[in-house]
Amino acid sequence: MTRFTRRSTFGLATLPLLARPVLAAGRKSGARPGPYLIGADVSWVPEDEAAGARYFVDGEQKDPILILRDAGFNAIRLRIFVDPAKGYSKREPDKGWAGLAQTVKLGKRVRNAGMGLVLSFHYSDTWADPEHQAVPAAWAGYDLPALAKAVEAHTHDVLVAMRAGGAPVDMAVIGNETTFGMLWPHGRVKLSTSTGNPVTDANHAKVGEVGGFDGFAALLRAGIAGARRAEPGVAIQVHNHLGRHWPIVREWTDALIARQVDFDVVGFSCYQQRAQGDWATTFSEYVQRYPDKGLLVAEYSSRKRYINDLVHALPGKHGWGTFIWEPIRHQEAIFDQDGHNAGEGAKPDLISQGLNGAEAPGGLASQQPAVPKPEPTGPMGHGGDYVANDLIKLYPQMAKDYR
Repeated sequence: MTRFTRRSTFGLATLPLLARPVLAAGRKSGARPGPYLIGADVSWVPEDEAAGARYFVDGEQKDPILILRDAGFNAIRLRIFVDPAKGYSKREPDKGWAGLAQTVKLGKRVRNAGMGLVLSFHYSDTWADPEHQAVPAAWAGYDLPALAKAVEAHTHDVLVAMRAGGAPVDMAVIGNETTFGMLWPHGRVKLSTSTGNPVTDANHAKVGEVGGFDGFAALLRAGIAGARRAEPGVAIQVHNHLGRHWPIVREWTDALIARQVDFDVVGFSCYQQRAQGDWATTFSEYVQRYPDKGLLVAEYSSRKRYINDLVHALPGKHGWGTFIWEPIRHQEAIFDQDGHNAGEGAKPDLISQGLNGAEAPGGLASQQPAVPKPEPTGPMGHGGDYVANDLIKLYPQMAKDYR
């Protein structure tokens, strides 16, 4: 089996194995270790296919991963839950969507397409994000040291299984959107600065006793240790959802570095800004303050060319790339369904124009729906025919321009 390292990944599996001193030098510089990443998270594909989804481009039905590859994408990010049968996939527990077995199968499809593979660890049985970082059922009642051991073992075992299944991982994301930490309350963080989003600020106003940055960093270090024990050459990403908010990003990153969290690249979610130019400010300030770290956009939807141009233009090749989140049927999708955008369409660029739910998933924790919703039935996936639209045409041009 081909040995992948930081400099022979992301669609470059044919390159020879490079010596470890070269890798160390690459990590120290913060420069991207390969081509600019034009990536996408398409973790919904298997459950949608199970519900009957078909994918078309120029009138031809094709594997959606191949459609993306042929449009200029060179990397795919997948998410993985600890035990989705007890959380995300409890409606279809036998399917275990975004569990290990499903992720290995989808990861192998990515590898067979010649694309790089990034794995985002949600250390939970369901979504982990700025408003939810629930401890998995199997780890309930653990104290911080026990949680750290579980995180290390889980990360290691997943990456070993991915390689054994023909889907070796190039980059491990240790926690998803962990601006406020992970595995609450032991790894929960209280930030000193308002996010400027009223939903997020309300949900984090009074959280009680938490582990703070010490607890959070201990869990990150454990995940990183497990990842590097399984895949010594794997790139390590940490993920902050506030790419628009430089003061919070600086506080958060300074705290992690001070606690010896050894990562290679930071990923930002970039769905919305508070003021025009927020993303550009964060990116510029970040690469100046942390010259030995890389930067990428881990999630975005609208403003596709703008986001990519900002990242690609960062000095010293410190911009590693971007990953559009679920572009087949989320927000400003690059596919249509029944003659309309398969997502909800473009979202407001500025908070003043309206809140983007991707920044504060689930709304206010204290807010109850006016009318209880019935329990959904039927398959979890979204079936139907998905047809690539004109937005996908942005990507071949970007791939050409960023060579």
